[in-house]
Amino acid sequence: MSTTKITFKEINKLAIPAIIAGIAEPLISLTDIAIIGNVDKNPVEALAAAGLVGSFLSAIIWIVAQTKTAISSIISQHLGANRLHAVKTLVPQALAFNFLFSLFIYFSTAFFATQIFNLYNADGLILEYTTSYYQIRAIGYPLTLVTFGIFGVFRGMQNTLWAMMCSLTGAVVNIVLDYVLVYGIEGVIPPMHLKGAGYASVIAQLVMLLMAVYFFVRKTPFNFKLSLHINPQMKKLLIMSANLFVRTAALNYAIYLANSYATDYGKNYIAAQTILMNIWLFFSFFIDGYANAGNAISGKLLGAKDYKRLWLLTIDISKYAIIISCILIVVCGVFYTDIGLLFNKEETVLTLFASVFWMVLLMQPINAIAFMYDGIFKGLGEAKYLRNVLLAATFLGFAPTLLFFDFIGFKLKAIWIAFFVWMFIRAAALVIKFRRKYLAL
Repeated sequence: MSTTKITFKEINKLAIPAIIAGIAEPLISLTDIAIIGNVDKNPVEALAAAGLVGSFLSAIIWIVAQTKTAISSIISQHLGANRLHAVKTLVPQALAFNFLFSLFIYFSTAFFATQIFNLYNADGLILEYTTSYYQIRAIGYPLTLVTFGIFGVFRGMQNTLWAMMCSLTGAVVNIVLDYVLVYGIEGVIPPMHLKGAGYASVIAQLVMLLMAVYFFVRKTPFNFKLSLHINPQMKKLLIMSANLFVRTAALNYAIYLANSYATDYGKNYIAAQTILMNIWLFFSFFIDGYANAGNAISGKLLGAKDYKRLWLLTIDISKYAIIISCILIVVCGVFYTDIGLLFNKEETVLTLFASVFWMVLLMQPINAIAFMYDGIFKGLGEAKYLRNVLLAATFLGFAPTLLFFDFIGFKLKAIWIAFFVWMFIRAAALVIKFRRKYLAL
């Protein structure tokens, strides 16, 4: 067991590519809403529809893509124990599971899009836009979930560079195609409005998958050959994934409640909420780069039973994440009144956005702590505890807080006070658990 801590250079070797890869996904969504929110035809309705679909897609993908985290945890632990040979047949089986599950999700949602978004209180033109946009975006489920599974393999192998390259390329393709397909090229491609953004996203997801497959085949010791003999680790992977499914379902229930309430307040409120939520997600993925590094390294250290370095790692990555969150607060504080203009020009929407954005900023250091420990607990395989924390935070923290402050008329502020309480519970519960269990080791 080594007595030296993981160096800043070692952490950043994983964290910086993970940050870049992580922000590529919300960058795609931010680009979508920035372009869609500034179209000439029904910009507020189009923006609201993009926000609702984006939230629902994120909810589904976050839930079913938890095998990525489970794969990463199992591979990193076996890497630390020098037993990678034991999981060679597990990887293609896990990827096949992701693919088949994604087909189930597609067929069970794409044909019921109208009914699904009725539950978000969408109606009229917003519902029409939402349904058509979702049915295009849903085509990308198999592409995204297989890609995420492969990214889990990369992270378990202590490499986040390949995922970064795939994600960046996908983001660039999406941004270029967004402009081309949404606005069109006169005499060549007719403007496709919201549908154009949907097609751009699907093409970008295909490009990312093809690149991920290339790195998987050429750079890792794994392949796509399926064995009829189920790998012994498959049961552990499915149990861990199931716990993370429930955890992420609770997480997305909170987001669903937030968007449902915002939609009920009116189209300007859901438009403002769309901007706030996408910025919050962008920050989350940005900070999450260090959580991904903690996820990969902590699993390896656990496999090697190196608890001293695990404790020091936790202190360091938490410190780095808090610094990043403070930088984000300062930068956004300087450009506070200009940020909303990137996404929409409606005065009412911008006023609502500005009245709440400060709350999103102030909660970032707490988010940083929650995300850091969340990533480390995933690497340690503590999926059951993560599940319980999210259930408690959502149903004992977020929901009652939202109901109370909505009742007294806080509207958008009620949503973000509830998110603050939600993140505080998550951060506190994980810090306490880690100190009690792993500091003693």
